[in-house]
Amino acid sequence: MDTKQAVPGEMRAVLLTGFGGIDKLSYREDVPVPTPKEGEVLVRVGACGMNNTDINLRTRWYDRDVNESLSEEVGLKGAGASNKKDAETSGTWKEETIVFPRIQGAAVVGTIAAVGGGVDASRIGQRVIIDPQVRDLALPERAQLVAYLGGERDGGFAEYTAVPAENAYVVNSSLSDAELATFPTSYDTAEEMLVRARLGNGETVVITGAAGGVGTALVQLSLIRGATVIAIAGAAKEERLKFLGAHHFIARENPNPREAIEKLVGERSVHVVADVVGGPFFTDSLKLLCRGGRYSTAGAIGGPIQSIDLRDLIYKDLELFGITCPTPETFKSVIDHVASGRLKPIIEKTYQLKDLAQAQSELVKRNHVGKLVVVP
Repeated sequence: MDTKQAVPGEMRAVLLTGFGGIDKLSYREDVPVPTPKEGEVLVRVGACGMNNTDINLRTRWYDRDVNESLSEEVGLKGAGASNKKDAETSGTWKEETIVFPRIQGAAVVGTIAAVGGGVDASRIGQRVIIDPQVRDLALPERAQLVAYLGGERDGGFAEYTAVPAENAYVVNSSLSDAELATFPTSYDTAEEMLVRARLGNGETVVITGAAGGVGTALVQLSLIRGATVIAIAGAAKEERLKFLGAHHFIARENPNPREAIEKLVGERSVHVVADVVGGPFFTDSLKLLCRGGRYSTAGAIGGPIQSIDLRDLIYKDLELFGITCPTPETFKSVIDHVASGRLKPIIEKTYQLKDLAQAQSELVKRNHVGKLVVVP
């Protein structure tokens, strides 16, 4: 470490001790504060947003042996594969080995407290928002992800975290740290989904899981593009999503959402489906799309294994996009939207770090709109 302010030797953090249920989260007050390596900065965490990624990794839902939806029971107890006695330690979408204990938390906002070698000391004191994706820019654009904050390296469910200096973006905003922590992971994922799908002015987009972190981001970013938004979410969330700007609402409980959407816009009249749920609606979503329509997905908590009628894909000349690694340009565009005030942070509730297990228990109930945020 080249330069630093007064930084304690130990910190409070929640350690993920292995794959499984909520009991795998251990709150500690004696965790060593990380030392920033060459090219890194040490960030004093102001807030860290919660994401499905945290649940997916802990429960080992990413494992290819797991075919079930990310239900509340799975979120609390772990997926089937996580309970195998001979389970290996690979458990990310990258099928990388996870080293335990691991500090989760990808959506970090805070202040630079120290810098490692090669980083200008003037960065100390900067308020920053963290791009959670550590990339190798020498690789092809869609294959640059080498580590994810809270997955392959420690994240923000702690008082301090170390990240590459280029991942720490200076942010000038009157929003609180908790409000700013709603944007990383959710909004860059949503922006990448829409960039890849080329959603344009006057087009119609169907958004599944519209009440969650990525879903509410998709609603706002679609409206910025001048699109007509059809939001799908739990019936109790209709009023809040329409207040956010969604033009139409379809209750998740509707036994035939495809039919309901066709009554609104007609058959084969949807230009883009932005899907963060997966599940049985996947098959219908392709049938809703017009010729040349685009399907973009970044989640499958409703069930990852679904059927496809290839005639929809072939004879309507559809495009399908899978989103895992938003580009740095996408992250920068989100920061620009935040700085300009075009995006509204949506916080359902904030939790103290020591209450992370309770917060994750609430997250998997899916009763919230927007984000749950943890503050140290």
